[in-house]
Amino acid sequence: MNRDSIDWTGPMPAVTTPFHTDHALDEEGFVGNITRLLDAGATGIVTAGCTGEFWALSFSERERLAKLTVNACKGRGPAIIGTGSIREGEVIEQIDAAKSAGADAALVMPAYFAHLSDSEIVDHFAAIDARSSLPIVLYNIPGNAGNAITPAIADKLADLDNVVAIKESSGSWLNFHQTLNRVKDRIRVFCGPSSTLGVAAALAGADGHIDCFPNVWVECLDLWYATIEGRMDEAWALQATGQTMTELFVSGGRTLYPSTKAAMNFLGLPGGGIPRPPLRPLQGAALTELRAGMESLVEQSKRVA
Repeated sequence: MNRDSIDWTGPMPAVTTPFHTDHALDEEGFVGNITRLLDAGATGIVTAGCTGEFWALSFSERERLAKLTVNACKGRGPAIIGTGSIREGEVIEQIDAAKSAGADAALVMPAYFAHLSDSEIVDHFAAIDARSSLPIVLYNIPGNAGNAITPAIADKLADLDNVVAIKESSGSWLNFHQTLNRVKDRIRVFCGPSSTLGVAAALAGADGHIDCFPNVWVECLDLWYATIEGRMDEAWALQATGQTMTELFVSGGRTLYPSTKAAMNFLGLPGGGIPRPPLRPLQGAALTELRAGMESLVEQSKRVA
């Protein structure tokens, strides 16, 4: 397999996993969010990644989310299922479950917590690739995993049999651009933080965006469309909004995933709910400031559009 084995392109949001106040899955909200995003122009969906709080999900819950995602995406774009785990065997079990659900690909990140050498990262992916029943989308998010897919490592992983794409979410333009230049001839390259780098990534030749911000700011999808259609004044204005929004979500005692869910809730969007521990819902000044900032940015985004 390689980049020509798939035709995926454009904005494919990484969706939240909504939970009720008793921490049970909110299946209706989950499907409602996917449907809303596809209706707004999403070209595929990524489930059970970092935005989806994979670490807080049981194996059976991941299976259930895979089935719900596949059913919601049928005929509308690929269903890509996260398989985050430290152990190679658990990754394979999740890939097989996603395959059984009808998923199109597995999102595979490096093993986390344990600090790995470059060769250990390569060997980890090679072992998974050798047993994978689905195409693999590599997932580079060193801020969460603690282990990075550097451009040099991506160059090696791009030659594995089942690897078809990479979600490059380092947040570093240098790392993204060097990775793009090294592997774009063999696998597809998707920019993770499109809210901050999306316009530049599209102009540089990325195949699409995989980001969490469309969950709360659907205009984030237009970063891709405005750029590839040459509506550059609109694209750069949206990028400026996305950069300001990103800073809002991770400042003032806030972190990204609880901020995303809190904003979805007060905007009345499906798919929010509460995070699962150890994450906690925003409260007090952190929530009040987020709401005020988000309302201002949404109005600004509407004026741009």
